[in-house]
Amino acid sequence: MTADSVCIIDYGMGNLMSVFRAFQLFGCEVTVTNKAEDIREAQRIILPGVGAFSVAMDNLRNLGLIDLLHQRVMIDKVPFLGICLGMQLIAEESYENGYYRGLGWIPASVRRLDDSEGLRVPHMGWNEVTPVVKSASLFEEIPSNNSFYFVHSYHVDCSDDSYIGSTCEYGRRFVSSIQYENIYAAQFHPEKSQKHGLRLLQNFLNLSRPS
Repeated sequence: MTADSVCIIDYGMGNLMSVFRAFQLFGCEVTVTNKAEDIREAQRIILPGVGAFSVAMDNLRNLGLIDLLHQRVMIDKVPFLGICLGMQLIAEESYENGYYRGLGWIPASVRRLDDSEGLRVPHMGWNEVTPVVKSASLFEEIPSNNSFYFVHSYHVDCSDDSYIGSTCEYGRRFVSSIQYENIYAAQFHPEKSQKHGLRLLQNFLNLSRPS
């Protein structure tokens, strides 16, 4: 694979082709795969996803991908981007319809959005996100009056603020993205968020290029 190659993990949780087409716009070599040999050679790993946390973890386990992804992301430090469910899966645990262990890459739990103020759950539609100031950010050249597309009922409750890339206000403030070392993730769908989403994906590519 080339230095600009992107490996999108196919683990049966949908939302693959819109992510695939978005990265194609940048002229990347893009592969959609669950083959171990492809993941071992990946220069960047994308974990998208829509659906239930428990099913996603079962699918990753049944495909034999959990240990391999841990090796590539946590030890080899391959740049990683999780999208929507893919962001939730990197947490330590989830309370979605029970209790389940996640990949455990960040100190966080996945919990249901608070609907006590009469807000509709799932949170669906366009919302502004507020970046946390960092020296190199996914939000470079994205204006403060941005808008990203969300579809989710659960959010990542992060116990260490140093992992937080941005927040969003929906009744209460929640973590809308993660940025820590080689790990990036977004609760929203950048591939469906038009120009701001495409800018964020371009920033991910720029930030993860070897210096």
